[in-house]
Amino acid sequence: MTGLKLPEHVAIIMDGNGRWAIGKGLSRNLGHEKGAQVAEEVIQWSADIGIKYLTLYSFSYENWKRPKEEVNYLFDLFVRYLESRMGKIVSKGVKMRFSGRINELPDSLIKAIRNIETKSAGNTKLQLIMALNYGGRQEIADAVNKALNNGKKDISEEDIAKNLYLADVPDPDLIIRTSAEERISNFLLWQSAYSELYFSKVLWPDFSYEEYIRALESYSKRQRRYGGTGS
Repeated sequence: MTGLKLPEHVAIIMDGNGRWAIGKGLSRNLGHEKGAQVAEEVIQWSADIGIKYLTLYSFSYENWKRPKEEVNYLFDLFVRYLESRMGKIVSKGVKMRFSGRINELPDSLIKAIRNIETKSAGNTKLQLIMALNYGGRQEIADAVNKALNNGKKDISEEDIAKNLYLADVPDPDLIIRTSAEERISNFLLWQSAYSELYFSKVLWPDFSYEEYIRALESYSKRQRRYGGTGS
């Protein structure tokens, strides 16, 4: 990646699994299976490229509205991947963390989460953050309530920032969304105030290394002003 100005933190809204499957006459669950395989590849690419933080929007707070059978399949898929596939990723220096209302997830998934967190705690090559049962509005509300419970009365921006789920993680420099949709969908609302956005037309199961590089190249060409005039 010589010559590219790489983002420190990339966040991805992995959209389009269901539409990909339906377009091929397959079940939505097979779309999720393929999407999980692509996510595994993106994790490895990110580590190899030199990205320091990668956040994957894996299950939103609103995804509970989906059919119960699909939700249960997704949770089983997460458990299977955490127990059977993520060990390989962890062995290459990836630290796994999770953001969201984790305590509301099924016990089997919580157990798998805590296990992989412990196994990967000392790794430093890449921090992989899976947003599970995550919602940006919910995170802000939880941060405010945490600050209030700690005795704060007048809540400042600093109070909210330091009470987010993973307060030590830097804000995303680049947010990628697949499937041609151009919205944030309640993802990292606080943290994305000055993130660069890249909307890809490909469905997530078709997301390739070449498409990832196109997103990084687009980011590299942008001038980030943060409300100022730039250089």
